[in-house]
Amino acid sequence: MMIEQIYTSCLAQATYYIESDGEVAIIDPLRDYQSYIEKAKSNKANIKYIFETHFHADFVSGHIDLANETGAEIVYGPNANTGYKVCVAKDEQVFKLGKISIQVIHTPGHTLESSCFLLTDENGKAHAVFTGDTLFVGDVGRPDLLDGIITKEELASMLFDSLKKLSVLPDDVIVYPAHGAGSACGKNIGKETFSTIGDQKANNYALKITDKNEFVSTVCSGISPAPAYFFKDASLNKNGYSDYNAIVKNGLQALSLEHFQNEITNGAVIIDSRIPDFFELGFIPGSINLGLNGQFAIWAATILDIHQAIVLVCKPGTEEETITRLSRVGFDNIKGFLEGGFDTWLNADKKYDMVISISSEEFALDAKHNPNAMIIDVRKPSEFKEGHVKKAKNIPLDQLVNHVEDLDKNAECLIHCAGGYRSMMAASLFKKHGFKNIKNVWGGYAQIKEEEKIEIE
Repeated sequence: MMIEQIYTSCLAQATYYIESDGEVAIIDPLRDYQSYIEKAKSNKANIKYIFETHFHADFVSGHIDLANETGAEIVYGPNANTGYKVCVAKDEQVFKLGKISIQVIHTPGHTLESSCFLLTDENGKAHAVFTGDTLFVGDVGRPDLLDGIITKEELASMLFDSLKKLSVLPDDVIVYPAHGAGSACGKNIGKETFSTIGDQKANNYALKITDKNEFVSTVCSGISPAPAYFFKDASLNKNGYSDYNAIVKNGLQALSLEHFQNEITNGAVIIDSRIPDFFELGFIPGSINLGLNGQFAIWAATILDIHQAIVLVCKPGTEEETITRLSRVGFDNIKGFLEGGFDTWLNADKKYDMVISISSEEFALDAKHNPNAMIIDVRKPSEFKEGHVKKAKNIPLDQLVNHVEDLDKNAECLIHCAGGYRSMMAASLFKKHGFKNIKNVWGGYAQIKEEEKIEIE
């Protein structure tokens, strides 16, 4: 028996490859599915099952394309209703995989079809449970993603009962969740990517609550609004989506400068995937910086409509990575990339823009000498609450576009986040919306709070 957790940091998402006696099961595959086929082929094994823990909202699964390519059966838990052929399993139904077995445990609460999969080894011993978005390390799945169908309180009540099914498993059973720290599918997921039932019973706040009313109240409070793309991705996973290979082929079109400009004229948005250090030195006006060095795909889908036409400016050689990561969250309308990257624009003597970045010391001087400067902190409200510059205005990055028209576009605007990644995105959005006097603070709040001349509260 072999179990491999394949963790994708930029999505905070875990996929699982399970193999026994020449047969393979994949749990919650990424959209770029070829690596699973290659691994199975190299091991002279065949992919038999694709288990889906639920209709994912934060990424587009690769289950449909993988099934079409391999003939593997897609398995969902009870209550799943899809636009394509699947096996809708019964609660406690068992699937044989080589010399091991995988049992469905229906655990509604995050969604109605949410299910966990209990793996029993060759000796008949419960070895691991794949918990999807039902149970995380230190947290549980959010119960508010079915608004209009069922209330979060009703789902949380179901989740309380579902967790009891997991808590009776032996303490040494390994817990393999679908997400780790940074995922918006939970409130405060731990940094570890696996655990045990015993450890979670001892340390997970949700499993320690014995009163259902208290559990519902606790789980339903303090949930940040779900990104708008969650509902679009869930629909794609439920109803079907475009072929991944076709999306990549289309996105990998190298566009001439003229073709690139025509796409912009026709409404395409420019994503510049270079890291902030390069972007700030020069970029095509109107570009949005989403650096590949961070949670690129999540922020792309949070800031933009995933159905929006996109053209890319990339560091040469990173085009396919950029397209792959965008496709994982549902961007299917990528028109291509500017051949030669930003240098092509520069060499054609086209007008370009820049972002001025300043140190925390320069930030202190600017704030002192211009009391009317807008200090914009784009961190999450929870981060802001823990400490912030006294006169700062908190506009979280995911809400920025909704507020830019309420601000003075002629005022000096000093932008920061925690470390600099989000603030460059924010700076590019401010520039796109016509702000002229933008400054980004290098190192973000981590550096600002160490500056003695800045008042923190």
